Amino acid sequence: METVKLSRIVMKLTPELYPFLTSCELDSEIVLRFGIEALEAEDVMEIIQFSISEHHKDALYH
Repeated sequence: METVKLSRIVMKLTPELYPFLTSCELDSEIVLRFGIEALEAEDVMEIIQFSISEHHKDALYH
């Protein structure tokens, strides 16, 4: 297992998405079962989606 910041994952595999994430999202710690080297772009998209939903789940919208 390996724990890394989302920013490291994004910069390694999908750097084009970096500007679209907040600093809070990028600072999230992600636990990877098989390490960062085992990730593929599709995995990163799933991790990003989960991170965004976690950071916005308590937000109030009008």
